[in-house]
Formats: sequence, structure tokens, C-alpha cells
Amino acid sequence: MHPRKTLIAALLSTALATGGLAATVGIGSAQAADAPASASPGNVRIAYYDQWSVYGNAFYPKHLDTRGIAGQLDVINYSFGNIHPTDLTCFEANKAAGDDNNPNAGDGAGDSYADYQKSFSAADSVDGVADKWDQPIVGVFNQFKELKAKYPHLKINISLGGWSYSKYFSDAAKTDASRKKLVSSCIDQYIKGNLPVEGGYGGPGSAAGIFDGIDIDWEYPASAGGHLGNHYAPEDKQNFTLLLAEFRKQLDAYGAANGGKKYLLTAAFGAGQDKIANIETDKIGQYLDYANLMTYDMHGAWDGDGPTYHQSPLYSGANDPSDPVAPGTEKYSIDNAVDSWLDGKPAYGIAGGFPANKLTLGYEFYYRGWKGVPAGTTHGLAQSATGGSSPRPLSQQAGIAHYKELGGIVDNPATTYWDDEAKASYFYKDGEFFTGLDQKSIQARADYAKQRGLAGAMMYSLLGLDENATLLKQINTAIGSDGSLAPEYSGDWWYVGPSPSQAPCMSYVIR
Repeated sequence: MHPRKTLIAALLSTALATGGLAATVGIGSAQAADAPASASPGNVRIAYYDQWSVYGNAFYPKHLDTRGIAGQLDVINYSFGNIHPTDLTCFEANKAAGDDNNPNAGDGAGDSYADYQKSFSAADSVDGVADKWDQPIVGVFNQFKELKAKYPHLKINISLGGWSYSKYFSDAAKTDASRKKLVSSCIDQYIKGNLPVEGGYGGPGSAAGIFDGIDIDWEYPASAGGHLGNHYAPEDKQNFTLLLAEFRKQLDAYGAANGGKKYLLTAAFGAGQDKIANIETDKIGQYLDYANLMTYDMHGAWDGDGPTYHQSPLYSGANDPSDPVAPGTEKYSIDNAVDSWLDGKPAYGIAGGFPANKLTLGYEFYYRGWKGVPAGTTHGLAQSATGGSSPRPLSQQAGIAHYKELGGIVDNPATTYWDDEAKASYFYKDGEFFTGLDQKSIQARADYAKQRGLAGAMMYSLLGLDENATLLKQINTAIGSDGSLAPEYSGDWWYVGPSPSQAPCMSYVIR
């Protein structure tokens, strides 16, 4: 460290210790390997960056930098990697997935072009330098490498599965041998970075050092509630635990053999009692760094005629028009999900027992919607509908929209409404009803998470943010007001305190 940096660091550390400056201190270069972790207990920030972001939406890793996103996150989950249908291993391929009506939609599908073969121009690169033909890799993987150089605190996981790619988890988790084979292949490809050579890129070690862990998004063990054609079996419940144990074992062994690096293991989980019942909630906590609850998509326009209701209600109030979740009498809500994970639900056979400080709540960066909704006396809440809301340019499908596509509706007092029973916001205009987040519902969710002693936030997905990253900033305001974000660095400037990209806040600047 430069002597001037050392002196300033010492002075500011003394000020902090004596109560003279209530802020997080960070001084160093953009390449510093000893940058502090950005999360403190209760406000870890995890968000998904989708593989397909680089196409029609042209949302590149560069934008994670220029829009102030990367500095406000601790972990990025890159979604999604797939499991080979016959080898039952991690693999790379250039094959588009089919639609939801095809039970074999994800078989052999993947996007190695986006991963490490797509070249980025100087204007579209994180570091402002155009990719060259003779690099070991290009694509999103290489852009992540450049992003991590600018944000040393940032961790990046590869996320496996998701809605389209969960078909073969059950098969791969079935035996000790198949679990070992899957885990070994994933570590070899993503952690060791041994990519297959495709399009002139890849090869042994070509992606080494890019990924800091693995995220498992199995939707869903022992359940017919996943994608059409998914394989599932009753023994998935126990086998999922064993699979996580194998991932933890092999990740720890590889880390110990390579300088003692700690590799992350996280997983995304359903928030419905019917999905949680198929997880050994009292056993898996020892293997995971974080369990990320998908506390969204509880209701949506797959029920085309309604009734309209919140996709992420904090509580299920007396006005909840949905049916109870069998075999108990409860309905979907964030509170019921958290109770299930922490305390258990005997009516559903859920043991509970998961550590609260490893559990994150999901925050959705999109909105579910219906059309043909009468206002009634509730501005469209709990009403009938004629189908999903009209398709918007980004989502390109009925029943879903992004924040920037709902200008004049979200955050507009004339069209924004509050359900005090569910502690959730909703939006209604011209017969369209939308359910999703705004600042008030974000604050309610964050306050609830703090009351329950939870780990922080998981956000899906960054593609849904507007250019100002409005929802992300609102979440950071709600859960990160203690200023625990990692310091940002630019040139010879050191920002001390809450992130300068996290407006409104005050930052101390030292040159």
C-alpha cells in the first residue's frame, strides 16, 4: 500500500475507533486484493445476471459498472448452467432451449457463445478495451474478470438449473457416484476454468479465477411443480441434502489445496409450503453459505381469469382470495415461508431449523400483471381478469413487465395503492393490475427481514432494472443504511462511507 494511503487509513481508523467518524473506511487501488467485504450481518446483497442479457436487451456487464450496480452488490449469480441429459455433468453447448410446452426444452441446451465466445468492442467492455481474437476467452466470462478487477469485493457464482435447466437434477443427485461425478465436473469447468474449446476460445484453465462459488437452483426437488417434463422422485428430498454435502466437500477440498480460498455454496429455494416440504430444512444449513428464498411469483397471470393478488405478499390477510396450500390451511406469503424455514410447519411436514442468518429474502425486479380487471372498490385487488397484462417490449410476453416499462404507473400516487393487510403495494390503471415492488413495500420487507434476523436480499434479476437502478438503490437504502457497502475507488479518490452511487446519502471523499 502507498505510504499516503497507509497514513490516511490509520487516521481514519483511529477516528472510527474513537467515534469521530461513523462510516466504513476503505482505501486502496482498484486492484487491491485486500479490499474489505461489503456485507455486514443482515444486509448481504445477492443478485442474478442472466446469460441472455447480452442479446436483444444489450444489457452488458459494462452496465453493472457504469450504472453503479456492481458497487452495491456482494454476490452476482450468473444464470444458468445446465446438466447434460446423458452424462449428468456440467457442460457447455450452443443450443437454444425450447418453449415451456416442450418437455425436452432444456435438453442439451446452453449458450457457450454468450459465456466465452462473444467479442465485446471497446465501447461495450468493462475496461474500455476491445477484445482480441487471440485471447483465451472473450464473452461474459471475460467481462466478469474485468469487472472483478474493478470491484475486488465482488464475488461471482455460476448458477445451475433454473426453470428451464432443472430436468436432470434428480438423476444426477440419485447415487453417491452420480453426485460425485456432477460436482467434480462443475468444479472442473467453472472453478478450475477448464472450458471446452469452441469457436477458437476456451481450453484448460482459460476461465480460472472467474467464479467464486456455485449456486444451485433446482426447481423443484420431489415436485411436479417445475418445468414440464422435469424428472423428480420422493428420494429427491434426501438426495438434495447429499448433493449439497458433496458440493461443500469438494469445494472446500479444492479451496484448501489452493491457498485456503473459501468458495461459496448458495442455493435458491421455493417459498411455498408445498415446495419447502421437500427440503430437509434442518440439515442443509451446515453446507450452505446462503439459502435464497424466491419470495415472489406466488400469484400471477397463469391464473388468467384471476383473482388478482400480490405476487409477493408479506402476510396473507383476510382479503387474500387464493386457495389454501394443501394439505394444510395456510396460504402463500413471505411470513409463512420464513416461519417454515426457521420454525417449521407440522401440518406440512416441514422441520424448520434453518439458521436465520443464512436466509435471504427474494426481491423481484419485474411485475406480474392482468388485464380486463374491474376496479371494484379495491382498485383492482382481488378482482376477476380476462388474461395477462399486455406484452411489453422487454418481457415480450403477456402478464409480465419491467420497472421502466411501467412509467407513470409505478411510484405514481394516482395509480399506486397499498394493501395494509398484506403489507404490499400494487398498481392499477385502465383495467390493468400489476403486482410488484415500490419503495414502501421494499421497506416493509427489509424491516421484516431485520426483525427476523435474516441475512439480507437476493434479487432477480438485474436485467429488469432501469438505467438508474432505481429498485436496487431503494433496496440498499432499506437494508444498507448503516453504510456497510464496500468503498468505491476511482483514480486517486477514495470514497469513505455509504456508496456514492447510493443516493441519497453523504460520502466522505479523500484525495
